[in-house]
Amino acid sequence: MLSDTPIFMRDLANCPPAYLEDPARKEFFEIVWLRNEEALHTPKHDFQRLRGDWIYLIPPYRVHQLNKAGKNGVLISFKQELLEDDLKEFLLDVFRIFNIQGEFSCLQITPESQKGLNAVYELMHEAYKEGDGNLIMIKALLKVFLLKLIQLKEQHFTMQDLNEKRIYEFMMLIEVNFYEQRKAAFYAQKLDISSKRLNQILKEKLGKTAVQLIHDRIILEAKRMIIHSETTLKEIAYQLQFKDPSYFSRFFKSHEEQTPLEFQEKVKKHVRINHNTLYS
Repeated sequence: MLSDTPIFMRDLANCPPAYLEDPARKEFFEIVWLRNEEALHTPKHDFQRLRGDWIYLIPPYRVHQLNKAGKNGVLISFKQELLEDDLKEFLLDVFRIFNIQGEFSCLQITPESQKGLNAVYELMHEAYKEGDGNLIMIKALLKVFLLKLIQLKEQHFTMQDLNEKRIYEFMMLIEVNFYEQRKAAFYAQKLDISSKRLNQILKEKLGKTAVQLIHDRIILEAKRMIIHSETTLKEIAYQLQFKDPSYFSRFFKSHEEQTPLEFQEKVKKHVRINHNTLYS
């Protein structure tokens, strides 16, 4: 189903099981817009789980899935190829809003923002229903929709206090540097604060130290590579900058209570039973 199209749009209530089980789904960015619902996750910051509109931005090659069953809202899935003719700066902004938290990014949508987003969505949905002949218009409207989301993310960022901005910048730095830089001092220097102060901020807001968050990102990447590539575990260890594959195995087990090989075997079993490569 997905192998034949660069974009897929549906109401969540009418999303067919074939979509959820399609192996090609791992190549798609997903925008999940919940309408008048509670958040699907426990927010990290100090606001209550009120009913409202939430947009989840889920990158390709995700490991876990959010349970969207029975929720009110819409789904927009698209391949990167739809955006490849755009400016590099725009593409980087898109990647950042989808990957800032590793597994997914979440935006709480205000009534004012909802009106603008809904107007663009309705136009895009109409063009989508008319078929592939409107792909140019769909691409243009998708870009407008994404630009609005980028703007919302930036507005949220500028409204945060200084320490929350530092956390945002820290998470961005991890995305760019986690392969090579695994010590808090590097990130603290980039943020112009001490390692001790960085860890204090992270512990207060996220409950983890800088090194713990860096390790979380490494484990997430390892899982993605194990699930979605044909690379051997030894090659994955080297790609993740572990000089000794046995050390990578110990590192993985210390975080996941299973070795990479055991995790890989569980993934293979899941694929055999469920006939898809999505693992949670």
